[in-house]
Amino acid sequence: MNQEDSNACSVLLIDDEPFAEDIISHGMKGCAAYALRYARDPGMAVELAKEVGATVVLVDLRMPEIDGFEVTRRLRADKDTEHIPVVLLSSEEDPEIKAKAFALGANDYLVKWPDPRELVARVRYHSDACIARRQRDAAFVSLRLSQEQLAASQSALHQAQKMEAIGQLTGGVAHDFNNVLQIIGGNLQLLKLVGNLNDAGKARVDMALAGVERGAKLSSHLLAFARRQPLQAVVINPGHLLREMDDMMRRVLGPRARVVTEIAAGLGSTLVDPNQLNNVLLNLAINARDAMAGGGTLTIRAANAGPDGALPTEVPRGHYVLIEVADSGKGMAPEVLERAFEPFFTTKPTGQGTGLGLSMAYGFVKQSGGEIVLRSEPGKGTSVRIYLPRSEAEPQHAEQAPTAPLLGGIETILVVEDEEDVRSTTCGILSALGYKVLEAPDAAKAVEIVESGQHIDLVFTDVIMPGPVSSLQLGEVVRARLPQAQILYTSGYAEGVLAHEGKLEASVNLLQKPYHPDALSARIRHLLRRRAGTPVPARNDA
Repeated sequence: MNQEDSNACSVLLIDDEPFAEDIISHGMKGCAAYALRYARDPGMAVELAKEVGATVVLVDLRMPEIDGFEVTRRLRADKDTEHIPVVLLSSEEDPEIKAKAFALGANDYLVKWPDPRELVARVRYHSDACIARRQRDAAFVSLRLSQEQLAASQSALHQAQKMEAIGQLTGGVAHDFNNVLQIIGGNLQLLKLVGNLNDAGKARVDMALAGVERGAKLSSHLLAFARRQPLQAVVINPGHLLREMDDMMRRVLGPRARVVTEIAAGLGSTLVDPNQLNNVLLNLAINARDAMAGGGTLTIRAANAGPDGALPTEVPRGHYVLIEVADSGKGMAPEVLERAFEPFFTTKPTGQGTGLGLSMAYGFVKQSGGEIVLRSEPGKGTSVRIYLPRSEAEPQHAEQAPTAPLLGGIETILVVEDEEDVRSTTCGILSALGYKVLEAPDAAKAVEIVESGQHIDLVFTDVIMPGPVSSLQLGEVVRARLPQAQILYTSGYAEGVLAHEGKLEASVNLLQKPYHPDALSARIRHLLRRRAGTPVPARNDA
């Protein structure tokens, strides 16, 4: 509607005499812009006033059955018409009648038939007042809406800043925690390997190692929340992963729960770390099991979403693969829902939950370039929707290092680690496995060893180290001087050095701290066997 139309008079005339329309229409000719609607039935006044968007109602005072007083009362009783100006038309010049009209809410009183100039002036005056009131009300509504949107934006910004601050703190703590766990776990494993322990001693060591493993899982969840977990992303069809997880989900939920898996036809692919996605879905299933107290229904749904289909306001327009995990459990109260993604926040009794399941999911999805939407109401269950960007590439399978028992070799390995206790433990394990071990406290010293001409089969280097030479620069030197040597990185978290936008290149080999000797030996053997596809040469120690 343009400005001229928005200021036009919309006049509704209610009169039981049809000639009244001709008289009013003739008198209004002097009005610049107006529309006139005539009706004989006063019972239609309220409905017609809404229909035509009346800015003035002219109503005859004396009509059979329903008079002008009753029409005024009805208009004032309806919230949509209560402020429309009402002008009573009457042939009676009686102060008492006028007083009654004004008492019922009439805005004006004209004696039939007014001079056209007076009619136009009064109609224009009341119409302009009505239009001004509507514009003011609309402005107030718009202002209130803007204030609500601003408050929502400020709240979202505050939440994002809070989560980012917590994430930075969490990532740093997890990095240091991983180094501590590596020292403890590595020395325990070395003790098992060369300590000649009796059965009781081995049992104690195994118990301590189980604690290290629990700590490693906790640290991994923290890094996922902080978006510091390097992702080995590949293009997958999540439908295959969900089908493979179906039996596991049923075992997690138990016999009393019902699992419904719905995978839409034509489901798209997405670039994601399948192992991390598996962990996220498993944690969501565990949360659902606890919320349903072992019973209920867990629905896992996968479908394509956007851009033309409806997307939640939290999700930008785009092409996504949607994975939804919904339960029929007890749901969350609003105050719980607001804090659900915070690490260590849990409503479970002490000892029954770490409060990291949803926070890990949040960090992983964000780091994968997606969005996560949580919906829940008390008594109506919880729905977690993960929106991952759709990929047009063909699905592929990430190369997996084969699992193997603890194996050693006779090759030469250069260990580069600035933490002396971590370096000492790792070198001890590798030496116990039969490898010839060289060690360097930083990348600069490692470059000197590489350039000295010593034979090296594999470089095992930390990612984050002090000094003028970075681990990436060390890798470049190794590839240039020792093209047959393999490079295996390790880190508490890669923090953007190896990862681009949180994702590792497929060619990068990374072993996360804290690592188990079995995992370390398996990865080393895998890389050494893969080297040029040739048998490993014997080492000459002379």
